[in-house]
Amino acid sequence: MARRGAGTPFLLQLSLLLLLCPGGTLGCASVAVGTPVVPLGSAVSATCTIQSEHCHGLEQGKVRISWMLDNKPVAGSQRRGPGGTEVSNLTLPRFNRTQARLWCCVEWNGTKQRVGMAEIRAGYPPAKPLNLSCVLNLGDYGLTCQWEPGADSHLPASVTLKCAGSRAQAVTGCTPQGGHNHCTVPRRLLQLYREMEIWVSVTNALGTAESEHLCIDPMDVAKLDPPTLQSIQSIPFQTDCVALAWDAAQGTEHMELQCELRYRVPEDPAWSLVTGIVGRAGTTQRCGFLFGTQYHFQMRCRRSSASAYWSEWSPGRNYTTHEKAPSGKLNTWWVAQPARAGGWLEVELRWKAPGRYEANGRVLGYRVTLSPRRRGRDPPTVCNTTHTQCNFSVPMGTRRVYVSVYNAAGESAVTEVVLLERKGQPLARLWAVPRDNSSLRVHWEAPPAPVAAYVLEWQQVTSEPRHCSACWQMEHDGAATTALIQYGIEPFQQYNISLYPLYKDAVGMPVHTTAYSQQKAPSHAPKLHLRRISKSEAELCWEPLPVEMQNGFITSYTIFWANSVADVASATVNPSLSSFVIRGLKPSTLYKVHIMASTVAGGTNGTSLTLATTVLDDNEIQFLLLTLGLVFLLLMLLLICFQKNERMKEQLWPSVPDPANSSLGKWVPAALPQEPLLVPTAREPGPAAISTVIVLEGTAGKPPGKEPPSLPAAPPALPRPYVRQEGPGEPVQYARVGGAGYRGQRLLPQPRPQCYENLRGCGDGGGGDWGVPEEPPATFPLLQGLRIGGAEELHE
Repeated sequence: MARRGAGTPFLLQLSLLLLLCPGGTLGCASVAVGTPVVPLGSAVSATCTIQSEHCHGLEQGKVRISWMLDNKPVAGSQRRGPGGTEVSNLTLPRFNRTQARLWCCVEWNGTKQRVGMAEIRAGYPPAKPLNLSCVLNLGDYGLTCQWEPGADSHLPASVTLKCAGSRAQAVTGCTPQGGHNHCTVPRRLLQLYREMEIWVSVTNALGTAESEHLCIDPMDVAKLDPPTLQSIQSIPFQTDCVALAWDAAQGTEHMELQCELRYRVPEDPAWSLVTGIVGRAGTTQRCGFLFGTQYHFQMRCRRSSASAYWSEWSPGRNYTTHEKAPSGKLNTWWVAQPARAGGWLEVELRWKAPGRYEANGRVLGYRVTLSPRRRGRDPPTVCNTTHTQCNFSVPMGTRRVYVSVYNAAGESAVTEVVLLERKGQPLARLWAVPRDNSSLRVHWEAPPAPVAAYVLEWQQVTSEPRHCSACWQMEHDGAATTALIQYGIEPFQQYNISLYPLYKDAVGMPVHTTAYSQQKAPSHAPKLHLRRISKSEAELCWEPLPVEMQNGFITSYTIFWANSVADVASATVNPSLSSFVIRGLKPSTLYKVHIMASTVAGGTNGTSLTLATTVLDDNEIQFLLLTLGLVFLLLMLLLICFQKNERMKEQLWPSVPDPANSSLGKWVPAALPQEPLLVPTAREPGPAAISTVIVLEGTAGKPPGKEPPSLPAAPPALPRPYVRQEGPGEPVQYARVGGAGYRGQRLLPQPRPQCYENLRGCGDGGGGDWGVPEEPPATFPLLQGLRIGGAEELHE
């Protein structure tokens, strides 16, 4: 099995080599089609015949025939033919390709081998050429014809230009080269001054098509060279007529010519055409030209035949007509107001430059006078300028001024300007709408009173004041209710528009409106500023956008704010406002805020502002600060009172002497006169300053005041005074100690009372008996200082 499997590819390769070797398929197969060129979409039939004896490697075994259209398999039928041949028939019901190859294949050992091929093309019959025209070139007298081809037939075609004389057979005049749609018939095939028949013929495998036959005299389609303008001059002087002299091109001496003249002002795109100029050469006249105006002239000619072609226009020639004094009246407008100096009136007079029909030449200047000109003298001139505006002062009460325009040929008649008062009735309503990007259509409602004319003013709105002296126009139709502004209008700019009605004896009060010719989103949004903030509110403010950045009427401002958890909220603000209060904020929270400015054409977002709310409101902070201030003030008042009031100071902070620094050790007893026993009452608020300490004798174990009432108290022993011996002089009594003189007094307070601090309750029984310790405690500094002579009496 292994050896058989290894040998099979070798046999297959050998068989294919035999089929592909030179002469291997020669005479082996033949492919025949009904028609190699068929109309597109029609049926195609083909037959493939295989002669096995001529196919190497296919002499034995069954032959299987298959078909492929380009690379796509198609199914056919197979049968055995005469002479041991195998025949396969194929029919394609609808051939939709313009070009394809049909292959006949045989199958041997599972492999397809192409053994025959037929190429099939499909298309349409040729289309009829259109718009045939011919022009005779007088240079070489060749007839050049051109045409428009018809629809593509998808098949190779031959195109020829046929021509035939009146008594001659049709011949091929020329054949276009390189796929062009024009060719030239040489002079030798033409019959001049005789009618010839010319047409285009197109032929392909499916048929032939011809254009319309053109019957012409070649000389009738001759295209002449342009004529030459010799001279142009005005005739006679002070008229609007000019005379032109011209010559025809060479080679046209024997022809009757028909010519045309055209002219225009350089800045005018439209031409004025003069027709009906007949003759070989000569002069022609034309009237209706403007004075002092430059014109551009051109001329062309052709043969006097309806089918003749015009020559090209001659090279242009410029000519300026002579000037004449300006004519007509000027449109004027004024603004008058009293001068600062009394008795004078300041006037701003404006006028429109005369048109081309009134200027009659180049304007040199304008003159404003206070009276009209009279023969023999010139009126006083208040203004002589080349501009269309003049500011001057006239005496108060002046009601008329006169303005005129002049050029090199003279001065126009004066235009009277009546300085009427502005006290007339205003219009009821005024509005404007854009017509296009550079113009505005203004509408208004006419007043009840008859109006002679209207004056329309407009000014561009800018951050810095600007004045356009030419931005106005006069509407002479008093019945009009609309006007078009076309001068100085730019898109995305705001304009103030004013309209003045002109009555017979007064000027009406103006009405105003604003408009844009086109709007878009603002260039920038306002910059937000934080005015104040609390725990639940934030007040924002912004500066209005400059009018140059608005690009339209601001319809609204929109405020957006969001916290860190993406809780987004917004509010729309009227465009007339410049501040907004955001309410309902959370305390101690960070927010991001931005503003969007909008027009009818869109909106623009501003930069983001970050703010943080507070923990307390301003009122709460003020209340807290006020409370702390009051508390501090109260404490200060109390401290001052304590410092100033010694009695209160002694009550709260008693002055206790420091025994450690005393000199009681120098005290000695001394015999002094008897003194009454001074026992302080228990209700005294505090101890007084001790100057005498008296030691009283009492019964042991019996505190004073605890004796039975039936027993009379023994008289107290006399107190023994203590004195301090300072020197050789008399002794000075310092203190007297009494045994029961300080009942219940605490000298040095401790966290826990000691027996020497309060002798009540320190007896043996602990039941409140009065007791005196046998030995003064070592921790009692006062008694330690009393270890002097006579101390043994303290133990009794």
